[in-house]
Amino acid sequence: MNLGLSLLYAAERTPDADAVVDGETRLTYRDLQQVAATLAAGLAALGVGQGNRVAVVLKNRREAVELYWACQWLGAVVVPLSWRVAATAVAYCVADSGATVAVFEEASFEHALACGDTVEHLVAVGTAGDGSSAGLAERLRAAGCAARCETDADLLAAGEASGPAPPPADLDDRQTSIFLYTSGTTGRPKGVPRSHAAERAGGLSQALHQSYRPGERTLGVMPLYHTMGIHTLLAAQIVGGCFVCQPDWDAAAALELVESERIGSLYLAPTLFHDLVHSPGLTTAEVSSVRALAYAGAAMTSALVERCVAVFAPEVFINHYGSTEVYTYSVHFDQRAAPGCAGRPATNARLRLVRPEPGAGPGDEVAPGEIGEIVCHLGSDEAFAGYWKRPDADARAIRDGWYFTGDLGRCDTGGNLWIVGRIDDMIISGGENVHPLEVEDVLERAPGVREVAVVGLPDDRWGQAVTAFVVLDADAAGATGEAAAARLDAHCLASADLARFKRPRRYHFPDALPKSPSGKILRRLLREQAAEPAGGASG
Repeated sequence: MNLGLSLLYAAERTPDADAVVDGETRLTYRDLQQVAATLAAGLAALGVGQGNRVAVVLKNRREAVELYWACQWLGAVVVPLSWRVAATAVAYCVADSGATVAVFEEASFEHALACGDTVEHLVAVGTAGDGSSAGLAERLRAAGCAARCETDADLLAAGEASGPAPPPADLDDRQTSIFLYTSGTTGRPKGVPRSHAAERAGGLSQALHQSYRPGERTLGVMPLYHTMGIHTLLAAQIVGGCFVCQPDWDAAAALELVESERIGSLYLAPTLFHDLVHSPGLTTAEVSSVRALAYAGAAMTSALVERCVAVFAPEVFINHYGSTEVYTYSVHFDQRAAPGCAGRPATNARLRLVRPEPGAGPGDEVAPGEIGEIVCHLGSDEAFAGYWKRPDADARAIRDGWYFTGDLGRCDTGGNLWIVGRIDDMIISGGENVHPLEVEDVLERAPGVREVAVVGLPDDRWGQAVTAFVVLDADAAGATGEAAAARLDAHCLASADLARFKRPRRYHFPDALPKSPSGKILRRLLREQAAEPAGGASG
């Protein structure tokens, strides 16, 4: 089934159920289907048809949701892009995708300027009723953009004039639904085309594994240019649930939405959970509606798992391990019992652990208990078919029908998968392999530690020195330098979970850790920014 028909079925099944909430605006499924069909007709009036790309550079607002569904209804390919990255990065992705239309708002105005000579149409989205979209379009015209500059109101008017587009009954679900661009932390972003079938399979997988109920209400804060955000939207639609938009992350505001909208499911990056459980607003927030927690995108330490359990007392606490390329690799259903465990292969997944060496194939499996690279069979319903115009990337990542994730893992005696880290992040110190996650998990349990990241830095003696970047709680922030390093070193020495040689040799105490828009810690930037250590530990 294509996603346009999926929306139609939802609108017929639960027409009066809330589909989207954005501030004071509420759309039922009937409303959402009607506006999607009208916007689809408006896009068609701009020359957009099946297979044409539409770039969307918006925050998580109802217009982004409407445009997403309009593209699915029309059979166009939505290309959601981050407004947080440099304008040149967005311009690259727009040109690379071949988008003919780009949609923007005030927050992405500079991005619109950067691609104004690449696309045929720029569509401005402002605040409904205040004329701001027209003002944005006029500013683009004044800047000399070659593209024709219009507004979302113009799109709706054109759609209303021609009549809503018909349901996409003839659209093959193997056709491309969306281009998601990887973050590009190790190079230029790669386009990941994903079909209607793969996207719907991902939404079904999320609804199944995260125990969505009919009418599930979810917090829509993970960006809609990220696979977690898109599949949260899809999973909610599949069960007739509600996607509650939060355009800008703020822990206190999120807690208010949880209370006022009776949100039952939170699917967030660990960084956002960290912010929630440390928010001063938590003391007065009513969070009893939350029954399901799930995280993805990065590891969650045992200390953070314990804090989330104490705050939310969830019925379900999931670790969802996957990627943009293959949405779900594995799922662990009870993080309370085994914090950080990635569980077993998901319903649509087949996994192996192979030797983490160049040229290794899917048949080069490691022995039970050994660390290997995680590879996933591309027969998964949720898998992509290859990168957009990047045969070089395909050659590196796809071998004999298997996707090589670049992640390291091991299986315990019970057959459960544990993520050890990225191949590129592994530290070789004194000839021994040290995986950042095992060190971070111990450090985050130390009193006064708010957040931590561990990397390897060049060292004459060790080859690479295990180096910890530690953000301290406000009441401990005055104890940086040698005293704080000594205290943390003593904590590591006292831990039964960390070998002596794996403890950090150097410490830095920044005010914050650099992160991607989706909340992943950017270890590359930590390596680049590292200067002299603020504190050290003896051998």
